[in-house]
Amino acid sequence: MSFEYPQDLRYLDSHEYVRLDGEIATIGISEFAVDQLGDIVFLELPDVGDAITKDDPFGTIESVKAVEELNSPVSGTIIERNDVLIDSPEQVADDPYREGWFIKVRVNDLGEIDDTLTADEYRALVEGE
Repeated sequence: MSFEYPQDLRYLDSHEYVRLDGEIATIGISEFAVDQLGDIVFLELPDVGDAITKDDPFGTIESVKAVEELNSPVSGTIIERNDVLIDSPEQVADDPYREGWFIKVRVNDLGEIDDTLTADEYRALVEGE
């Protein structure tokens, strides 16, 4: 299977992605991660107004195979949560990069994004190149 690695995203080695638009970061998980997890049955996300910290877990995703922590690529305050996914977590798999995002965060320090992987670096990591 061939996965999509959008060039406008940055990635963590734990498979979260971040899309930066000014000081707003949209965070979700990669298509590769969705494939590895299998059928997603539960998603736990923080509330709007909660603070999250770079490299710390901000929620969990549960599939028929595993429960995984979701790690934050940036520090900031949650301004939006994708509540559709709370009710229908399986929809993450339909379109992880567009409709399947988890949270939007007002970023405290835009420099933190420099610690993430580019699309090419992430592809090389997951495809073992």
